[in-house]
Amino acid sequence: MEHVHLAVEEEDLYSGYNDYNPTFDSEELENDEGFQQALRTSHGRRPPMTAKFPGTAMGARPLATSFGARIPLASSMGRTMTGAPQDAAARPMTAVRAAGYTSSLTRGSTFDPLGQSKGPAPPLETKNEDTPEEKIKILEKKVNDLIKESCMAQSTGALQLALEKAKEAGRKERTLVRQREQSGNADHVNLDLTYSVLLNLANQYANNDMYPEALNSYQVIVKNKMFSNAGRLKVNMANIYVKQKSYPKAIKFYRMALDQISNAHKEMRIKIMQNIGVVFVRMGQYSDAITSFEHIMSESPNIKTGFNLILCYYAIGDRERMKKAFQKLISVPLGVDDEDKYLPSHDEADPGLVIEAIKNDRLHQMERDLKVLAEKYIMTAAKLIAPAIEMSFATGFDWCVDMVKSSQYVELANDLEINKAITYLRQRDFNQAVETLKTFEKKDSRVKSAAATNLSFLYFLEKDYDQADRYADLAMTADRYNPAAIINKANTMFVKQDFEKAAELYKEALRNDSSCTEALYNLGLTYKGLNRLEEALDCFLKLHAILRNSAQVMYQLANLYELLEDPQQAIEWLIQVLSVTHTDPQALAKLGELHDGEGDKSQAFQYYYESFRYFPSNIDVIEWLGAYYIETQFCEKAIQYFERATLIQPTQVKWQLMVASCYRRSGNYQRALETYKDIHRKFPENMECLRFLVRLCTDMGLKEVQEYATKLKKAEKMKEIREQRGKSGRDGSARSRREGREGSAGSTAGVSTPVLTSPQKASGILETDVKADSGHSGGGSGRRERLSAKMRSLPGSNEPYEASSPKEIDASYADPLGPQAERPKTGAKKRVEDDDFADEELGDDLLPE
Repeated sequence: MEHVHLAVEEEDLYSGYNDYNPTFDSEELENDEGFQQALRTSHGRRPPMTAKFPGTAMGARPLATSFGARIPLASSMGRTMTGAPQDAAARPMTAVRAAGYTSSLTRGSTFDPLGQSKGPAPPLETKNEDTPEEKIKILEKKVNDLIKESCMAQSTGALQLALEKAKEAGRKERTLVRQREQSGNADHVNLDLTYSVLLNLANQYANNDMYPEALNSYQVIVKNKMFSNAGRLKVNMANIYVKQKSYPKAIKFYRMALDQISNAHKEMRIKIMQNIGVVFVRMGQYSDAITSFEHIMSESPNIKTGFNLILCYYAIGDRERMKKAFQKLISVPLGVDDEDKYLPSHDEADPGLVIEAIKNDRLHQMERDLKVLAEKYIMTAAKLIAPAIEMSFATGFDWCVDMVKSSQYVELANDLEINKAITYLRQRDFNQAVETLKTFEKKDSRVKSAAATNLSFLYFLEKDYDQADRYADLAMTADRYNPAAIINKANTMFVKQDFEKAAELYKEALRNDSSCTEALYNLGLTYKGLNRLEEALDCFLKLHAILRNSAQVMYQLANLYELLEDPQQAIEWLIQVLSVTHTDPQALAKLGELHDGEGDKSQAFQYYYESFRYFPSNIDVIEWLGAYYIETQFCEKAIQYFERATLIQPTQVKWQLMVASCYRRSGNYQRALETYKDIHRKFPENMECLRFLVRLCTDMGLKEVQEYATKLKKAEKMKEIREQRGKSGRDGSARSRREGREGSAGSTAGVSTPVLTSPQKASGILETDVKADSGHSGGGSGRRERLSAKMRSLPGSNEPYEASSPKEIDASYADPLGPQAERPKTGAKKRVEDDDFADEELGDDLLPE
């Protein structure tokens, strides 16, 4: 009865946990007859029954193994024994002890709970890759890998490599299809893989501008009815037709794609409609484009479509609809959340960390970009329609400003008014521009600073540096961190030669905006003006790192290296200038000058010739080329350059003399004589021309030699008289100044000291002195008056017949029968002589007081 459980009315959830098999009850072992019998006899002291090897005492009995017939053996408790492996411990009769453990080891047994004594596990069976299924799987993996490699190559810009990978993927995929057909699995074709291969190949053809191949690939996909949603690819085909400017076909395919896309994909349909409208605009069919854009603005308005609609209305000249479209444009919702989420909240434990994390994340950047794009379209649309919607652009701008003020883009109103001032500038109405900008002086600091900056720039262009300085100060007062205002202030200092102050201001602008390239460029020019060439070089090198393709920066670097006497570096930088601006004649001429200075005449000639080809009016280049041909004994080729110089400077006699000299050097004496006679008719008092006429007539035995000799003597005599008068005039002026300083205290009628600023004034002084002296010399007065009249009848000293001195004539125009004159070794020296020559011609305007 102890083991009888009575039923209870309610089930006990914890019942049964104390129940156990009575066999394991150690307390009842005393009542167990079998156990007590085993203890009393030797039956309980016998070893356990195990299987023995043949030949033992039990050899006559069959083994009780798992491989043979089992013979149940009775244990001391009447239970059968199980077979045990050889040399192993007997299996316990119960599961009380852990498997693999026994407290007493039997003979030949070892403790090995993990079974490591059995040796390593047999190797896994290798896959048989020769089966068709395995080959197909491997080939599919290769095709997928090739598609991925093609896409990755396209993303890195390696378009040709991407195309090659796509073609290889196509070949592998065709091989895969053949293998499936051969193995009898043609019904299990991987359509997704085929679609991916064809689509990627078509895209890569399109990226490489191989449009016919791309269209063929797309056509294969579209015509295959097994590919679902393949009709969308007609959009890609239409895009290719747009690139090929086949606009009717493009519209046809856009509409076919539109028909195959359900209304559930609203955004996709809107984009296709937008493409149709853009194609109509390119075709000039603005009415059809307006229909498409108006449908989009009624279904899903967006900024870009609104702007395109305004352009179409502007093209057809519809004022009222332009106004309505502008109102729709500024009312388009951007879908950007309120900025309150970027403000600190008191509910959060650490709001600063949250704001720091989200204020520049990708979502916020996208929102900013969307706002900037919307403001750009609105500003452009307002500037476009303002002159068209009203009778004057000012009235149109005012209407646009009023509309913007009542919209979500209130901050754009001031920018529109500044653009109104800029429009006045483009119309060259500077007064109205200035008046418009001056209206901002009483507005908020940001707009006030922008307006003052523009005013400073305007006055700077008009060279009203005081007003420019004033408005630059006003802009800096309104916004001290405005780099444009600081640069304008520094520019006024630069013009006033206050380079130190200008440099400090440019540095301040760079501290406020390290990417301000204008400040860095101007700072380099300032250091150059201060002769701090190394610092200037450092500025322009930094600027070159920012503006890699700026020809101005590279030219400044070349000029600095030239000033630092490093012509090779200067040449390298000028070559980089030409890599950006291939046809810059000044850079080519400078390269020619540097190569000439290095003694490389052939390279210098190449660059000078290229410079002349692009700009055939540079006198320095023409003169160098003419001198080069004379030096290389090709005088005939030099004639065309000096004739062009004659056309450019017809009043300069030296070019015509050079033409005549070239004829003479080449042995064409008759043509040289005619040229000299023509020069003599134009400049009858030119002594160089007369000398060569006398020499040529003498050599050729002509009768005119006496006539030209007489004219030469008269010209030489007149020159001596002018030189004497000039010397006496200078002496008289010095004497007058000295007498005025000495007798100014006691003289009642002071003598004014004239200022020698021009040859005409000098002649007047000389005449006055002559007349004053003639009152004391009696009969000499008439002769002196006649000389003065003769002086007035002669050309002034700045006219071209006195263009060169006898020394230069002897050097440049040597006798053809004698040795040729030695030319300067470098173009630099030759140009120095030419500059001195020019100073002789124009020196009267540069005389000091």
